[in-house]
Parts: sequence; C-alpha cells; structure tokens
Amino acid sequence: MEEEFYAIIKLVSGEEVMALVSVDDNDNDPIIILQKPLILKMNNYANASFIKVKPWIELTDEDIFMIKLDKIITITETNNQRIIDIYNNYNSEDPESSPPPHIPSSGEVSLDSKMGYISSVKDARKRLEALFNLKPNKES
Repeated sequence: MEEEFYAIIKLVSGEEVMALVSVDDNDNDPIIILQKPLILKMNNYANASFIKVKPWIELTDEDIFMIKLDKIITITETNNQRIIDIYNNYNSEDPESSPPPHIPSSGEVSLDSKMGYISSVKDARKRLEALFNLKPNKES
C-alpha cells in the first residue's frame, strides 16, 4: 500500500468526492481506498461563496471504502490547506472540539449592529413616533 494523500476524485457517476486516499496495487489490479469520503460543493451567492459538506454515503457507519479504477474518471491530489482543514474539521471525532472562533460552542450568537440589529421594536417605535410628532402639520 502506498502513502496516503488528500485527493479529489471525479467518478463516472458524476460525483466529486474528497477523501484521504491510498492505493492498493496488489495483483496489478489497483484499488483506491477512500477514508471518510465527503462531497464538497461550492455555492456562490452575490458577493459570498461557501462550501457545502456532506458525507459521500450518508446511511452507514463505515469510514473506509474501496473503488476500482474503472469507476474513476480522474484523481487529483489537493494541497489546498483551506479544503483540507474543512475536511479534517468535518471528520473530527469530537464535533465540539474546534468551533469556528467567531461562534461560541453553544451555537448561540447575540445580535449586534453589524448584523442589522439597531434597536428593539419598542425603542424603534418610540423614535418613529417622536419624529412623526415633530413634523409640522401642513394641513392647518
């Protein structure tokens, strides 16, 4: 068995899978071994982009899968540290181990003015009523 490397694999089914890969070349019939394969999909919206991550096979507890070469269109090794970090973070044993730094481990985020929160409804109503009452009445 050869050395492990991170790779993105395009299958004949059209799926693109990322995994930690090794090659078993016994009997001149190579088999690709995938460890914890994921489907990563890039989504772009207006000025932002994000990567959607999900398991390649969702309804199993297995971590290792084998694929014959005739089911693969191409394999490319990836050294993109951002993608490798996403892969490792998703596959970490303890999902609570390393939440992103801007999100508390509880998952609750308090609102602030950067998110569009300016005031409560009660305070906004008072300010708007005060502005409305200050305007001169042109009908009189």
